[in-house]
Amino acid sequence: MNRRERRAAAKQSGKVTPAALCQAGFAHFQSGRIAEAELCCRQALTLDAQHADALHLLGVLCFQAQQHDAAAEWIGRAIKQAPKAEYLLSLATVLERQGHLEDARQHYAKALILKPEDAGLWNHLGNLLWQLAHRDEAVLHFQQALKLHPQYWEAAQNCGMLLLELGRHAEALKCLDIAAELNPNSAALYQMRGVCCAEVNRLEEAEADYERSIALDPGLAETHNNLGLLHWKWGRLEQAFACFDRALKLRPDFHAVLNNKGVVLLHLQLLDDAFATFHRALAVAPNDAQTLFYLATLQLLTGDFDGGWLAREARWRLPSVGLVDRGFSQRLWLGDQPIADKTILLHSDEGLGDAIQFARYVPMVAALGAKIILEVEPPIQQLLGGITGIEKCIGRSPAKPPAFDLHCPLGTLPLAFGTRLDTIPFAQGYVPAPSTTRVQAWENRLGPRNRFRVGLVWSGNPNHKNDHNRSIALHTLAPLLDCDVRWISLQKGVRDQDRAFLSERPDIVDLTEHLTDFSETAALMGCLDLVISVDTSVVHLAGALGAPVWTLLPFNPDWRWLLNRSDSPWYRSMRLFRQPKRGDWTSVLDDVRRELDGMASAWRSRQHRASLLPA
Repeated sequence: MNRRERRAAAKQSGKVTPAALCQAGFAHFQSGRIAEAELCCRQALTLDAQHADALHLLGVLCFQAQQHDAAAEWIGRAIKQAPKAEYLLSLATVLERQGHLEDARQHYAKALILKPEDAGLWNHLGNLLWQLAHRDEAVLHFQQALKLHPQYWEAAQNCGMLLLELGRHAEALKCLDIAAELNPNSAALYQMRGVCCAEVNRLEEAEADYERSIALDPGLAETHNNLGLLHWKWGRLEQAFACFDRALKLRPDFHAVLNNKGVVLLHLQLLDDAFATFHRALAVAPNDAQTLFYLATLQLLTGDFDGGWLAREARWRLPSVGLVDRGFSQRLWLGDQPIADKTILLHSDEGLGDAIQFARYVPMVAALGAKIILEVEPPIQQLLGGITGIEKCIGRSPAKPPAFDLHCPLGTLPLAFGTRLDTIPFAQGYVPAPSTTRVQAWENRLGPRNRFRVGLVWSGNPNHKNDHNRSIALHTLAPLLDCDVRWISLQKGVRDQDRAFLSERPDIVDLTEHLTDFSETAALMGCLDLVISVDTSVVHLAGALGAPVWTLLPFNPDWRWLLNRSDSPWYRSMRLFRQPKRGDWTSVLDDVRRELDGMASAWRSRQHRASLLPA
């Protein structure tokens, strides 16, 4: 406080007061005269050591000088004198800067009690709760900020970002719509909105948002990546690669983009380029589970089982795969120790088809002298329970399994036995044939065998990540349905778009209501001459039984079917019919029709010859 200001303050009050000194100190602070402001505060405290405003202002000055401990002490003393919202906010800010987030939260909350209509405070506390991982509570704070101030774009954007992180995409879109209207020049905002639109299948809007984001800021590599994924989903391969390459030009070490580009190359069967891209991704992140899993898929697809089985174990670190680590205290068996007289739990870890495929290893484990508990999903429990060497077969459930010494997931058994292409066991079949009684029950349902019988499956689990490539709409199979065969549906869970077509085809026998589990499906297969199916668990069942099965494969098949071959080393009774190019089911069905006509004709000839033999 200079002499003139002191005289003015004295003239107003008759003497220099702490309040007048604080007022002058605040004026100095606002004007950037920090030293003068501090002098006024200390003079005020000389007159009144407990003057709250002076204590607070001195704490603020210390905070500005990066003296955080001193700031917290001065402001804390002010709060003891007068717990004003202003003081509480200042101390919360200091504590937040110091990293004492929980203490800061408590002081913000106290300030909010005193200023419940302050939208900015609700928004700020929401951000802090987000940092503390109290995400649902943070959403409520952002929403309250918007309720108090509907045009508060920052709160709208924060709420949208957090809802996006929580996977609540429809709610996030509402917030991002508000933010976009209030702040239409934010590239990051349109990028987030595009992600939400893509997640709720509003793909045209997503594309428009990504393009607008790029127009506002072409330097956001994430947006180019997201747009590339959208093009890939639509089958626009050239545009997808262009987007990925633009993203990599901006960020050469953008690991997610390298993974995405590698996957597209894999789907196109540009295998050398895919290998190179995944290795480039591993150079950036050597232990990344997603890259290792993609690389394992590529290795197994090309027959490199030695490297593929080991890399495939990265699946346990991928939430997207949906595997659950059971947390067993018992040791994982990887074929690296004797197991004679030990009890080992072999447990399913992926889908039903995977469990059927890898159950072939059970007799090999039993041959090492182990007592085997097999744990699988209930629909396949009875089917697999009869495999040689199983002491007990139990259904997969949250309940604790019986006591055991070691364990191994079924999908890890190929690694444990060091499986190579030429050592795949039991390709001729390993699941016991269904009982004669069960088969006869299905023969009775089907009636006289007067035509070649073919079981048919056209779609798999709609939640499977590759379902859009592997499943076929039933009406697409119309060219096959005119063959002179008797079609028997093995299709469980008929989709709405297929149900009407199926109801108009009385030539497709549908007794699937009696297929209560896979043992019943196996018994029905015992009455059939052939099974034709897309890549589902049914083909594994047929192969495991040694029943004739034709598998219809998309251009980019699952790794287990390998490439460029019409047979499968996993199942000797299986033939593979592959798309020659992406989406080309017509060529596949033409090949199947031709082969099926030949088989049906040969069957009729055999039946005719048999009818001519003397009784």
